[in-house]
Amino acid sequence: MKKLQSSLLLTAALYLAAASTYAQTAKSSPAAGASASPSTPATIASAIDREISLVEKEVVEAAEAMPEDKFDFSPEKLNIPGSDYKGVRTFGEQLKHIAASNYLIWSPITGEKPPDNVNDGKGPDNMKAKADIIKYVKDSFAFGHKSVATLNSSNLVEPITSRSGKPTTRLFLATFAPAHCFDHYGQMIEYLRMSGIVPPASRGK
Repeated sequence: MKKLQSSLLLTAALYLAAASTYAQTAKSSPAAGASASPSTPATIASAIDREISLVEKEVVEAAEAMPEDKFDFSPEKLNIPGSDYKGVRTFGEQLKHIAASNYLIWSPITGEKPPDNVNDGKGPDNMKAKADIIKYVKDSFAFGHKSVATLNSSNLVEPITSRSGKPTTRLFLATFAPAHCFDHYGQMIEYLRMSGIVPPASRGK
């Protein structure tokens, strides 16, 4: 019996020591501080908003890194033997597509009408200047932040209709838009590399 009691006491002591070590590590970890703040408890809306902020930063910084005279670049211009890049989007068109799609995907969350210039997900055909395109992208992310701020536990999975007329939920739309952005961000990174530019996210601190 004494051996059993000693064993239980030892196990309890080891558990408390491990818990104390874990608490100290979590407290000092930068990642822990980045994911939550004691003064502002996380909500559904704030968690998704943080995801939007992450991809917004990556997309905008990549856009700003590309010189304006290369906004019309696409791999098609390289004429790589055996490749098939005919008709793919240019760098600027990638950005306009991201922005227009943001509006189209996020708008059903609140029912707010997207801008008239979304152009079926292509964005304005006559928008060519780097500054105008970047502003269009930033405005679309601002629209997203405003939309997801309305999310709560009661409306998150309430059935709604997407812009395409299909049944969906606010949760799906809120999280699908950042996923779509990251898809095209990956293509933008390839365009930067093909243009001899190191993407901001890959540069040394």
